Amino acid sequence: MSRARSGRGASTAGSARPAAARGIYVQAPKSDIYVALLAVALGAMILGCLLLILVLNRYEFKTKVSTLGRVPASVVARGDLPNNFGNPTTVRL
Repeated sequence: MSRARSGRGASTAGSARPAAARGIYVQAPKSDIYVALLAVALGAMILGCLLLILVLNRYEFKTKVSTLGRVPASVVARGDLPNNFGNPTTVRL
């Protein structure tokens, strides 16, 4: 579909022609691959925001980090740490 564009010296006051016949017709710009890529990027950003909201909903939108208490030195010295900690002074290869 073409759109009418007025000429540089066209006067609209004294023109007896109909509105559709005035001006210069130019071809409307067409969408190309870059417009499609912009749409894909917008969709990915919206999807990412929705997934982030779902993840934050699991934690009831709390963003503060709860601190773990320090392990007393006596527990470390005795070696009573849970298995996943191991002895901090022992290196296993």
